[in-house]
Amino acid sequence: MEKLLFLKRRKKHEGKNLTLESSKSLGGIGAILLLIGVLPYISEVTFGIIAIVGIIAILVALHGLANVYNEKGIFNYSLYGLIAGIVGGVIAGVVVVVAVLSNLKTLLQDLYPSWNGKWTSISSLSGMTPQTSNINTSTIFSLIAGALVAFVIFWIFLIIWAVLARKSLKMLADKSGTGLFGTASLLLIIGAALTIIGIGLILLWVGVLLMAIAFFQLKPQTEQPQATYAAPPTTPTPV
Repeated sequence: MEKLLFLKRRKKHEGKNLTLESSKSLGGIGAILLLIGVLPYISEVTFGIIAIVGIIAILVALHGLANVYNEKGIFNYSLYGLIAGIVGGVIAGVVVVVAVLSNLKTLLQDLYPSWNGKWTSISSLSGMTPQTSNINTSTIFSLIAGALVAFVIFWIFLIIWAVLARKSLKMLADKSGTGLFGTASLLLIIGAALTIIGIGLILLWVGVLLMAIAFFQLKPQTEQPQATYAAPPTTPTPV
């Protein structure tokens, strides 16, 4: 009976290690794809598809690791962070479309009075002479203000994503003993905060790079031998 229980525990342990191996590979590859996918030239050619595939791969890997270490927060916080990032991007995009593009259209119509106002015919502006005397400063200020509002909204949600990602990776670092996850998550927070001055983008990229290395550094769990109780020897009762 004890042998049967040991074999079951061993089989379960080997199954977890198999999941860990596949998750660490998937997470590492996903982080590398994200690193490559956000590079300017590649992102323009692939329309960000490589980066999106990398993000999905990282999320699936964290789901597997959450099951391995029996810590649902590893996946949940990363999922919440991704949702926050998407929401921030959508809101910022709406602000850009409503505020920025509308004011930009007004500005172009002031510069080129003969333009029909249709974006499909914007190429025709190249043959026109701009009427700079028609520029309205309030339109320029509104255009700049709309762009700043969109950027601040995205920046706030980027910080929210970084905080949630920090929670996820910190849990993973504690459970796996791979401290590099904690270092990567710290760089993500600092990078997100400093994105407003530009240098944060570099720190974010380095943070993802460290996360990729950390995934590949994950080691299989070692099975701890279970102590068995042995009854103390009995001494014969003297006659």
